[in-house]
Amino acid sequence: MILLEKDEIARILERLASQVVERYGLCGNLVLVGIQRRGAYLAQRLAAQLKERCGKQIALGTLDINLYRDDWTSLAGKPHIGQSSIPCAVDKRVVILIDDVLFSGRTVRAALEALLDYGRPSAVELMVLIDRGHRELPIQPDYVGRTIQTRHHEHIDVLLEELDGMDAVRLDSNTETS
Repeated sequence: MILLEKDEIARILERLASQVVERYGLCGNLVLVGIQRRGAYLAQRLAAQLKERCGKQIALGTLDINLYRDDWTSLAGKPHIGQSSIPCAVDKRVVILIDDVLFSGRTVRAALEALLDYGRPSAVELMVLIDRGHRELPIQPDYVGRTIQTRHHEHIDVLLEELDGMDAVRLDSNTETS
């Protein structure tokens, strides 16, 4: 079932960018860090929105969290290890971590651990396109595109043009999650 289409996703990202500008003005002390994979593309889109609003380039990085996952020993085969790229110091800066879906909170926990390898930010905030609940850790987003109540066994798929050829958010009720 399609929950969000391209135009709705675009409006959500515009609203999230407005919330960041409302909180941080010209965004001079911000670093956007997208969690690989889809969070990185959402971070790029948000950076473009903020550049339009603030009139300057916003620091942008990506974070691969695979080595920090707490389930890496149970992953079938070898996990794909990507590359993190944070082009500036995060010390004493506000970092906004960006991901597509917030579920148990374990991805964010891993991202926080990975991020601290790059320094000590003054604050870390979390932005997600979709919050579907079912937290296992005490992690809550600061910015939420859409809250979608799901059953534990359901799955949310975020499709992005850059990877999937289209923008959409789908709910799959037949998928069992681990």
